[in-house]
Amino acid sequence: MSSVTRASLDQKLALAKRCSHEGVMAGAKAAVVATVAAAVPTLASVRMLPWARTNLNPTAQALIISTAAGMAYFIVADKTVLASARKNSFGASNKSDMI
Repeated sequence: MSSVTRASLDQKLALAKRCSHEGVMAGAKAAVVATVAAAVPTLASVRMLPWARTNLNPTAQALIISTAAGMAYFIVADKTVLASARKNSFGASNKSDMI
């Protein structure tokens, strides 16, 4: 393998790692926000509504909150990685157009 292709592969690998790291960080932030946004009404409804007090045990409450956090994490992480990949692929095509 030539040194040019090796350097190109190393650069692509570094770019992919950065994209995935950005996705993980954005997903984690979204999960924290979603956890708070789901926990407040869930816990408030269990305290105030007789139906919720009767039917939503602690396991159900935790399931509601963790489902919201998990969905937010995966949706935002996926969108962030795809946006980064799209941006980087357009950047690579623009560089090749210049040559």
